[in-house]
Amino acid sequence: MTKYGDDGYLILDRPILPDDSFERLQALCDESLAAASGEVSPALLDCPHCKDPRYFEWLLSDAFLDIMEPLIGPDIAIFACHILQKPPGAGKRVPWHEDSGYWQTALQPMEVASLTIALEPCTSENGCMRVIPGSHRHGYSDYEAVDSPEDNVFDFEIKPDQVDESKAVDQVLMPNQAAIHNARIIHSSEPNTGNVRRRVFTVRYFPATSRFNPDAHEHFKKGFYIYLARGEDRADNTYSDPTVAQALVSAKVYT
Repeated sequence: MTKYGDDGYLILDRPILPDDSFERLQALCDESLAAASGEVSPALLDCPHCKDPRYFEWLLSDAFLDIMEPLIGPDIAIFACHILQKPPGAGKRVPWHEDSGYWQTALQPMEVASLTIALEPCTSENGCMRVIPGSHRHGYSDYEAVDSPEDNVFDFEIKPDQVDESKAVDQVLMPNQAAIHNARIIHSSEPNTGNVRRRVFTVRYFPATSRFNPDAHEHFKKGFYIYLARGEDRADNTYSDPTVAQALVSAKVYT
């Protein structure tokens, strides 16, 4: 079994993108966050690629897809992407959870690999993601309400007796490095107690052998789109058309 298959996560402590491409991604994420900001800058931007086709330059890039193919196979689809940030000295705790616990039966089988590229340093002090190695093999966990919902991003978390925090690994990343985690792995993050903002860009890919069920969750019934990124569909899915974005990328409109 590969390290990713065994542990449920992988750290890529090397540059993922060429310098110019990485700088453009940083700038675009900053632009999107600034446009979404009101009095308080958002902690999460959900699926910015659905509104701004410039993101497909990275979602469809060989730099990302060549990383994912050995992990999930040659037929690759895009499930979602996110920009996440925690400002210095702030940012709520993300309780222990599994992504699959939220998505439930949205994909059958539930096989999602999330690639997170650090836009700024991600350290233990500024609230980097923490994972429990191997926990992706244990199925869905049981959840309960958190003690102080005002201090947490979610108001629920995995029951403490099902999380061995002594095994937790901090996913420390420098800018342009990346981590990948399985949708079923137990993970969390602490508040940012440092003086450096934590900001990442995450793309969630799934093998096109999994069937997407838009009726599995209310969230997926409201303009949620999936895209075929590489290879062929193997599960009779209906994909949105990324060809306009692909044409823009091919024409180097955004480079």
